[in-house]
Amino acid sequence: MTVIDQRAALERLIQERREDYAGLSRLIGRNAAYIQQFIKRGTPRKLDPDDLDTLARYLGVSTAELGGRGSSDSLGPAALVRVPRLDVGASAGPGALNDREAPVSHIAFDQSWLRQLCGARSADLSFIRVQGDSMVPTLADGDDILVDRSDRAERLRDGVYVLRREDALMVKRLAVNPTGRYATIKSDNPAYPEWRDCDLATLEIIGRVVWAGRRLS
Repeated sequence: MTVIDQRAALERLIQERREDYAGLSRLIGRNAAYIQQFIKRGTPRKLDPDDLDTLARYLGVSTAELGGRGSSDSLGPAALVRVPRLDVGASAGPGALNDREAPVSHIAFDQSWLRQLCGARSADLSFIRVQGDSMVPTLADGDDILVDRSDRAERLRDGVYVLRREDALMVKRLAVNPTGRYATIKSDNPAYPEWRDCDLATLEIIGRVVWAGRRLS
């Protein structure tokens, strides 16, 4: 990979992960403008190998993808993104989902696949457990759902979300009113009622459900 390609690869990852130049510069112990100058002005001409390794680990890619040491044909730990699995259930009872929740385990994904799935930073992703049958057949009791916490109120649109309403953490389908102020909360299981025209100000949108996994019997 040429130095120009290296800059392009780093810039692409920064945009996809919604990172910023200054934050990555501080990550490698440099002045706030260091990464921006490297990408935009070509100064320095090449990144220090140790700095490149640090950036690759943080961004969840192999150093080879950024033009660093290692073979581009190998899939080492740096090419995997570890997503925390929280001991939290969403459907019918009180719960929590925040940055202070301690993971009970992690599930690792190929970083390129995960980037194609949602483009979110690994820090904004969490796995939680579905409780109950209100979202059958889309989601079943015990399913693990991947929640993108960067995709919530500011980008709200029709889809399946984890939300908190009246202290209950639940996973439901939202149909957003075109005015952007109200939404209908639906269950995919027709046996459950829906709540029409809920004021969005009364809801805490935790994040959008982007993937689900389950054990087949």
